[in-house]
Amino acid sequence: MLTHRPADQRGGGRFGWLNTRHTFSFANYFDPAHMGFRALRVLNDDRVTPGAGFPTHSHRDAEIISYVLEGALEHRDSMGNGSVIRPGDVQRMSAGTGVSHSEFNASKEDGVRFLQIWLHPAERGTTPGYEQRHFAPEQRQGALRLLVSGEGREGSVSVGQDVDLYGTLLGPGQEVRHRLEAGRHAWVQMARGEARLLVGEQELHLREGDGASISEESGLHLIGEGDAEVLVFDLA
Repeated sequence: MLTHRPADQRGGGRFGWLNTRHTFSFANYFDPAHMGFRALRVLNDDRVTPGAGFPTHSHRDAEIISYVLEGALEHRDSMGNGSVIRPGDVQRMSAGTGVSHSEFNASKEDGVRFLQIWLHPAERGTTPGYEQRHFAPEQRQGALRLLVSGEGREGSVSVGQDVDLYGTLLGPGQEVRHRLEAGRHAWVQMARGEARLLVGEQELHLREGDGASISEESGLHLIGEGDAEVLVFDLA
């Protein structure tokens, strides 16, 4: 089963310093038909104006992943971590028993765009943690590179949930395929550009911001149309 989540049907809006789009229900946007997909609970596409950002706030029992598409995002948290996240970086913060953090556009001149991703944790009440890694473009060009996994295998960022998150950069006509094991599901998120998604006999044309869920299928096939950046979640 292949289900399309068009970009223009997402929630969110413009709030002065923040232009945000919510794939799933979040904050003031509530849609009982879109409360998440498997362990994937939040997938926000955030654009923040220069120098602005999210002041210190708290989370608990969530695995939070930040994936920067443009610009630079400055992170600080109550665990003592401070970093700047740029395109190609993947950051994971495990909130566990509780953590406070802030996220600001690190530039006074340029905007920043990033995907804010929340996963339900496999266990509640764990010790908070943090990890960040960089994945060069050549690692992702025309290939599905494992970015995040439950075991942190193949040099990926570890996360407290049974999920594999892959990233790919596709040029015109470049193709990648991903096999789904029995009982697994997939979410495909079109971060930038356009691509064709083929699942069995079904086909979707995905544009920037579109998403798609895949269940009870053996795999998926992506073909770039122009330059594209895509995330693929493999979920229990």
